[in-house]
Amino acid sequence: MKAALNWRDGLAQAAQLGLSPHQFWQLSLIEWRAITGPAGPAPLNRAGLEALRKQYPDTRHD
Repeated sequence: MKAALNWRDGLAQAAQLGLSPHQFWQLSLIEWRAITGPAGPAPLNRAGLEALRKQYPDTRHD
């Protein structure tokens, strides 16, 4: 279970993000956590794709 959200701190953080109080209160908890939560992994770039292609080359099994 996740920790309870401190609404006062949340509203202050929303103001820092440029959200009005109305916009803050219109967000669902899922939207709020998506905005303020930790960033996910970076998308796969060309170098990452090439590394995967070398690690797992396509082979034909005729």
